[in-house]
Amino acid sequence: MVRRLRQPLPGAQPRLRFEMPPEYSQHEEFVEDPDGVSRPQFGDPGPRMSPQHPLYMGFMGTVGVGVALLVYWIGSHTTQLLLWIVAALFIALGLEPVVGWLESRRIPRPAGILVSVSVLVAAVVGFFATLIPTIVEQVTEIVEQAPVWVRDFMNSDLFRTLDDQFGVRDRIAEEVNKFVNDPEAMGGIAGGVVGFGSTVANGLFGALIVLVLSLYFLAALPAMKKWGYRLAPRSRRHRVEALSEEITKSVGNYVIGQACVAILNATFAFIVMSIVGVPFALLLAFVVALLAFIPLVGAMIAGVVVVLIALTVGWQTATVYGICYFAYLQFEAYFISPRIMQKAVAVPGAVAVISVIAGGSLLGVLGALIAIPTAAAILLLIKEIYIVRQDKH
Repeated sequence: MVRRLRQPLPGAQPRLRFEMPPEYSQHEEFVEDPDGVSRPQFGDPGPRMSPQHPLYMGFMGTVGVGVALLVYWIGSHTTQLLLWIVAALFIALGLEPVVGWLESRRIPRPAGILVSVSVLVAAVVGFFATLIPTIVEQVTEIVEQAPVWVRDFMNSDLFRTLDDQFGVRDRIAEEVNKFVNDPEAMGGIAGGVVGFGSTVANGLFGALIVLVLSLYFLAALPAMKKWGYRLAPRSRRHRVEALSEEITKSVGNYVIGQACVAILNATFAFIVMSIVGVPFALLLAFVVALLAFIPLVGAMIAGVVVVLIALTVGWQTATVYGICYFAYLQFEAYFISPRIMQKAVAVPGAVAVISVIAGGSLLGVLGALIAIPTAAAILLLIKEIYIVRQDKH
């Protein structure tokens, strides 16, 4: 039987522990513990490093630069995702007035979202359903007619003259054989085909992501606004809410108004193209609608594109279409657009042109689309915040 020792063994010492020595100062008070040993009573930890200290400033500056570089790296590697988010948010803000109008007609919000997105998807599907068969038909026709065009050119007097002087036929045969026997050239063709397929797949995937994000943004837009307003101080929350509602309302009205203008533009173009006999009238009407959605310059580009295609029929057809279409653009600029866009944004002409050019340079077509609403929002903030503040001084 083992008996516990009541007294420690003679000569036993307590186990040493490695501890950081405390920092004593002349202002510390000593207290006596139950064992009779005086120990310091720690109170104030002492002076801290000043924010103006060079070491502190250097460390915090390094941390700030590191965080900025991290944010830049994340942004540069997620550019495509950010563009998808911006596009989805732009579509959601554009469809919000339609959903709100349906809600005012006692239609539930989920049903209104479903109807709005379904119409948008139907328009996109209709465009591609018209585009793809037309492209396939034209490519097939080119492939079938290419040998005939080559044979007719090689039998022409011009080619015979060039062949007699420069040996064009032998040179062409030599280059063709060299190209066929070059594995790098054939690999380049294969790589181009694979790259085209990859681009199409990425485009479809991006369209799907934008569609899903648009649905989520539309469904959660009221909740997103409420949470966003709560980030502002309570004293300014009402003002922030009023400005935000005004901006989102202006963006939505602009998108709806520009869509109506583009649809009217494409309808008129389709009627004129059908009358004068421009080929692929339905497909070109879709192209006109897409380009006319870009403010200021889109309709002009659409007119030039259709005129160039009409030249394949004859200069008379191109002239008639050009006169009718550009006359309609003048009528649209002075009578249609002011009435449709009167509840949308109001941006001076010079600011609108600069905004579209800058947006197109930064983000392409998406940047050109959101340039005018963004400029309108900035002007509204300057008017309601900066100018009001300046008037008080």
